[in-house]
Amino acid sequence: MSLVETHIEAAPPSGWSEMWRRYRRNRAAVLGLILLVLVLLMAATAGLVEPDDPLRRAGEPLTPPFTSLATPLGTDQLGRDILAGIFHGARTSLLIGITSTVIAISIGILVGAISGYFGGWIDDVLMRITEAFQTIPNFVLLLALVAIMGSSLENMILAIGIVSWTAPARLVRAEFLSLRGREFVEAARNLGVSDAGIIFREILPNALPPVIVFASVIMAISILLESALAFLGLGDPNYASWGNMIGMGRSVLRTDWYCVAIPGIAIIITVLAFSLIGEGLNEAVNPRQKNHERVH
Repeated sequence: MSLVETHIEAAPPSGWSEMWRRYRRNRAAVLGLILLVLVLLMAATAGLVEPDDPLRRAGEPLTPPFTSLATPLGTDQLGRDILAGIFHGARTSLLIGITSTVIAISIGILVGAISGYFGGWIDDVLMRITEAFQTIPNFVLLLALVAIMGSSLENMILAIGIVSWTAPARLVRAEFLSLRGREFVEAARNLGVSDAGIIFREILPNALPPVIVFASVIMAISILLESALAFLGLGDPNYASWGNMIGMGRSVLRTDWYCVAIPGIAIIITVLAFSLIGEGLNEAVNPRQKNHERVH
């Protein structure tokens, strides 16, 4: 077995078991995982709560919570069931968070890997482009993209992914810069492995752990960005989302606070879940860093 093949076999099952053991020791991270499972269950059972249309009128407008068995969390100013909106909004938020993160991570990996591996003028050009994106605040750029492309759900997901790729790109670049001179990379070159093979089969698997950790942060930010867009009236009205519910409820905030508070709590719980999971993954992947922080 060659040195390259030995290196590809890294991260045996026992390594994953050790990571899971370190993750479980973090009670906050376990809480985050439980919260995420609850959100996933809400998304999976949304069709049971409202099998037809969560945007249909379900009762009298502005029915307070816990006053009607048909609408236990009340209704908004259009008479729509808030409970149905919360469950179907979980689907929308998870769709936005996961898909936007996949887009951002994919762009970031491609840019960061090419920049860190080849270096030189390629690195200079790609990093100048990255810095140009970073000079514009994410939300300002997001508003511009949505204004240009339209506020459909698909366009919002694409726009959020486009404004979120710079941090993963710099992270991947740093990992590639530290790994491209290692012995297993030199062994691959000597065996005639192509640059693409070295990038995607040799270096990238070793550079992925911190990127996976950072993905949880992007998911949380993506959900918040969609909510901010919807609050400004730029959400897609054809989908039930927590952001749309908050945007609709702000006009009755003083009198019927629950129209905003209930979806707001759902957003907080979901974002908190991703944040705690990210913290737990970081501790599981980088135990030495955690021990160093405790010493200091």
